[in-house]
Amino acid sequence: MESFNLGWLLLVAILATSSLPFSQAFGRVKTGVFLSPKVELEPGLVSNKLYFDVDFPRGHIALKSFNAELVDDAGNPVPLYDTYLHHWIVARFFVRQGLGTRDISRLNSSDYISGRNSGICNDGTLDQFFGLGSETRKTATHIPDPYGIEIGNPAEIPSGFDETWAINIHAIDTRGAEDTMGCTECRCDLYNVTRDETGQPLSPNYKGGLLCCYDGTRCRRKEGFNGIKRTLYLRYTVEWVDMDSSITPVKVYIFDVADMWKRSRNSTGINSEHDCRVEYSIESCRATGSTRNVCIDNKRISLDMPFSGYVIYGVAHQHAAGSGSSLYRKGGRVLCSSIPKYGKGNEAGNESGYVVGMSTCYPRPGSVKISKGETLILESKYSNIKQHTGLMGLFYLLVAEKLP
Repeated sequence: MESFNLGWLLLVAILATSSLPFSQAFGRVKTGVFLSPKVELEPGLVSNKLYFDVDFPRGHIALKSFNAELVDDAGNPVPLYDTYLHHWIVARFFVRQGLGTRDISRLNSSDYISGRNSGICNDGTLDQFFGLGSETRKTATHIPDPYGIEIGNPAEIPSGFDETWAINIHAIDTRGAEDTMGCTECRCDLYNVTRDETGQPLSPNYKGGLLCCYDGTRCRRKEGFNGIKRTLYLRYTVEWVDMDSSITPVKVYIFDVADMWKRSRNSTGINSEHDCRVEYSIESCRATGSTRNVCIDNKRISLDMPFSGYVIYGVAHQHAAGSGSSLYRKGGRVLCSSIPKYGKGNEAGNESGYVVGMSTCYPRPGSVKISKGETLILESKYSNIKQHTGLMGLFYLLVAEKLP
């Protein structure tokens, strides 16, 4: 087994460090299979690190899809009930040329710039180009022809900087957990956490979420449970094509139902400041008997669109207990709905009780247009038969400013 593991790692290492790893042409499409840096976990332990300057396709290209999953050191998919993939995100940065390090923690703030998406969130929140969680194995990410996400455009890279990519992987080892779902929802009492990652005390009203399951924290295990330390990887598959005039670029927008945005007016018109909180919690409806079927928390927010264009793709991100998310026009017309798929078995990708996929929207090109200044309504529904913490209600849209 050891020789097989080493052989598999050697193969992936070769693929991940070559200029066109595992590249194959299907028409014009190229495919690369990469491995993240290793994620080391023990029962109950949380890993939530940002891996900078990861392997990624380079050059002036158009991304067509990004798929990922957690695997062990033999390349086997890891089930969610062993290690819960809370989320992964892929973000772009521009780093000053000639520096000896690609580690952001060792760079001055003037030496790197976020190459964020086109979204509306401020203060470095939700800057990613791609990002999912437990649903990653069964959520379509393919961008239909002739569209693609343009990257590597020399005109968009600041002078004296290089384009590079980073991956954040938030994984929770739930082997032997006293309360598995409580661990995945980052309940503070299960992590015995009263201060956030910076050492600031948490509000007494904060019962669970990202502030309680940061890197290095550990969720409570059953007494006497022991398990081995192991190494995991995020294996990600990227498809792309060379950028040319036949490709119509799409822009990435991310909306957050927990956005605490404010609208104001100044001399240049309406100004919107978006404070995307990313997560929220809901209280139990304490339902009994026949009232159980109405225990749905329906969170809504109205957002003014700062852009115009045609919707090419849409998908939501929800956690367990989610029952779907939709984007509406003000009059009630649905632009896109995304519904979670729940597993029914034990194998990786079909884990019972977990969200293993999200349905996606592929409108007929040109059929769904958003106008600048239009108000859209984002809705996120969760079952609240029980209390839930650290929930997310994000919505990704790919928008083309013009049609081919």
